[in-house]
Amino acid sequence: RRAKEAWFRGVFADVVTIEVPQKRGAPLEVSADEEPNSLDLEKLEKLRPAFDRENGTITAANASSLNDGAAALVLMKESTAIAMGVKPLARILGYGDAEQNPVDFTTTPSLAVPVALEHASVQPSDVDIHEINEAFSVVALANMKILDLDPSCVNVFGGAVSIGHPIGMSGARIVGSLYLALKDRDATIGCASICNGGGGASAIVIERLQ
Repeated sequence: RRAKEAWFRGVFADVVTIEVPQKRGAPLEVSADEEPNSLDLEKLEKLRPAFDRENGTITAANASSLNDGAAALVLMKESTAIAMGVKPLARILGYGDAEQNPVDFTTTPSLAVPVALEHASVQPSDVDIHEINEAFSVVALANMKILDLDPSCVNVFGGAVSIGHPIGMSGARIVGSLYLALKDRDATIGCASICNGGGGASAIVIERLQ
């Protein structure tokens, strides 16, 4: 619902329209993410667990799908921005990494976030919005519980389960979504975090400037 509402309100208006060549006929024009509208509520209860067939809770509905996608960000020194006469959208206050046993990778963002906050000299209470990448829904849910986060301030435009998880661009996607969320709520400090299948996680703290 969050992702669909965000698209309806034009939050993702900066998405670039692309043309996809077809075997026959004119190219297919894609101007919006397809994933937010692909949910079929009637099928949710009928889906079987993906890993543990008898007692598992991970299904295709609460796991991110693999999507095609691309993202671009411009990162530069403050001195370079001043010299070029450009106004930064945000600045990086700090970042951090953490790791633990690979089997526990889903909760590693809860270890990386405190490292990033300390590096940024930011208190947990100062963070207005969190963006936690959803390899699975449980990643966001577990880390919200461990970090004692307000659910209304996490993945406010939906996460990777509803938007998609293009391999290789999710870092840029969650930072971009975090900035858009800060701008939409006229907020200032945001933290984005992402886990990886090897047991590691990374987090970054940004400050919205405009």
